[in-house]
Amino acid sequence: MSTQNMTSSVSSWELLQEIAKNNTSTRRVRRLGKSPSTAPISNSLHKMPPDVIIPVLLYRDKNFWCPFCERVWFALEEKQIPFETEFIDLANKPKWFTNLVPTALVPTAKIKGKLVYESKEILLQLEEYFGKTLLPKRREEHTVARVWIEEAETNGFQAAGYKFLLQRHDNSDEVANNQATFVAKLDELEQTLAKYPGVYFLSTFSLVDIMYSPHLDRLASCLPVYQGFSIRNNPRFPRINAWFDAIAERPAYHRVKSDAITNNLMFCRLWGAEPIANLPPLDPTVSTKLEYRAEAAERLSDNYEAAISDILKNSGIKAFFSSVDVSAVEEAIDFHLRLVAAYLLHGDKVLLPWGRVGTKTNLKLLPSAVGAIALAYVRNRICAPRDMSAGAATAFRAAVDKVLVSLC
Repeated sequence: MSTQNMTSSVSSWELLQEIAKNNTSTRRVRRLGKSPSTAPISNSLHKMPPDVIIPVLLYRDKNFWCPFCERVWFALEEKQIPFETEFIDLANKPKWFTNLVPTALVPTAKIKGKLVYESKEILLQLEEYFGKTLLPKRREEHTVARVWIEEAETNGFQAAGYKFLLQRHDNSDEVANNQATFVAKLDELEQTLAKYPGVYFLSTFSLVDIMYSPHLDRLASCLPVYQGFSIRNNPRFPRINAWFDAIAERPAYHRVKSDAITNNLMFCRLWGAEPIANLPPLDPTVSTKLEYRAEAAERLSDNYEAAISDILKNSGIKAFFSSVDVSAVEEAIDFHLRLVAAYLLHGDKVLLPWGRVGTKTNLKLLPSAVGAIALAYVRNRICAPRDMSAGAATAFRAAVDKVLVSLC
């Protein structure tokens, strides 16, 4: 089949976007010429009357990887507080921000006009100003919650976890010692989770869970790849694993969490760490859900022009096909991205190329080769939740893998 015939057999972006929107309620606001190019919309922003000042402005990192910013976002979504976001480039903080914020750190929040720094203080101020409390009402348990919130910052769990994660492998004694120290901290968490009935730290979901969630999520994602150590499915930590399962059922958590691949790729990029194991396999129970597949297709169809521009600029594809007219390369990229979107929406009803795009005799342009380079690049370029939710990112990567196999 010729390239032209294959291209014409895949739906237009307009139709793909229409179908996707009919199958997902997830929407993002466009930020033309800014980074990030889109941003999540607060799940309660639509409840605000027109011309009313949004009560919270959150200053956060533009890469969506800061665990302390995630805590605040998690609480805002759980409490259904309308908020707006100002994104800060941490590598090049604007002067106005460093003048405004004495610590020059994110997260910072302006809550009803009051500037508040540091995630723990922001979380406690949100409790003071807004309803749907995330602290227990019973006095005894409320007091315990306050203590545990403080201890989440001071008990050494975070330090032990990241020290173990960052440990180089050229000193086996240090690796063993750091692992033992971290395991002891996990044992303490396991015991803490046993003090109240149910699966959360306290008898109900609370700020204590929010304090621990971003760090546990990142450590559970990255430790198997960089240290060969697993928290998830580890029989030593049944309560921690029950907590993971419970937290995963919360819709707000799905809006704010990263997926395992984003966590690992970001960790590698930020710290230059050397993996000793492969990235985890994609979860089929997530990648097959229509809600996530449709969200990924909606994000791609809404943002395909920026995606093509990014691929052309940063994937190396123009250098590889330097003798080919760039419009032909762009057309091939566009086709393969539409093919991924179509596969997300229709699954195996979409007829994949299986080597039929291009021809081995056309050495100037092999569209399947262009597609393979573009899709391999964008598969790991997607960042959750910066570009889409963790579930949608998993579905997107799975669909790209399926299309890539068909191009071989």
